[in-house]
Amino acid sequence: MKRYYDLHIHSCLSPCASDDMTPANIAGMAHIKGLSLIALTDHNAGHNLPAMAKAAREYGLIFVPGIEVTTVEEVHVLTYFADVDAAVTFGKTLYTALPDIQNRPDIFGNQIVMDKADNKTGTLDKLLLQATPFSVDDIVRMAKSNGGCAVPAHINRDSFSIFANLGFLPPKLFGCVEVAKGLPCPDLDTSLEVLHSSDAHNLGTISEPLETLDSISDAKEFVYFVNNI
Repeated sequence: MKRYYDLHIHSCLSPCASDDMTPANIAGMAHIKGLSLIALTDHNAGHNLPAMAKAAREYGLIFVPGIEVTTVEEVHVLTYFADVDAAVTFGKTLYTALPDIQNRPDIFGNQIVMDKADNKTGTLDKLLLQATPFSVDDIVRMAKSNGGCAVPAHINRDSFSIFANLGFLPPKLFGCVEVAKGLPCPDLDTSLEVLHSSDAHNLGTISEPLETLDSISDAKEFVYFVNNI
């Protein structure tokens, strides 16, 4: 069975995403596009993961709860977890550690929290686009200690990527990387697993059914897969 995936999607919790990126809308669009495996990866918080898990289940999608972390080096790292509770707990740690700088919705966008019925229940006050005080190494360690895994995001972009900000990929730290399609990429070790996801911030840019992870049947299997490459 072909399991087409998109493992980098933002909901309306991320200020840079459209307000119509609600959990039900995301799951519905993923289903329409023929995807089987999706992850929600909002910036530095996991408040919409429970609602997303419910929406994904209703559409028969395999759901991997995730968070896109901004490290102290301003590198984006995707973290994925075996269950929603672990991801939510990790997200609360990140959000608490963010500097106390308030979001300006008129500048950055809304940070909308949704319930399991896809209703707005509130907003987050701290700006989620800030860097956390945790290093790349810290995030890898913290994710694993919470039963998760870490994948550097869009490593070939010219901002918020590990190559742009560090200049290199730390050896033996990652077995899996995300590469943005359509952009040049440095030569990578052939042992690395390469993922291609959308980094969708609106419904139309959620991935088409192009990339597959046919062996993955749940979030636990995906985390194991990444951690054992």
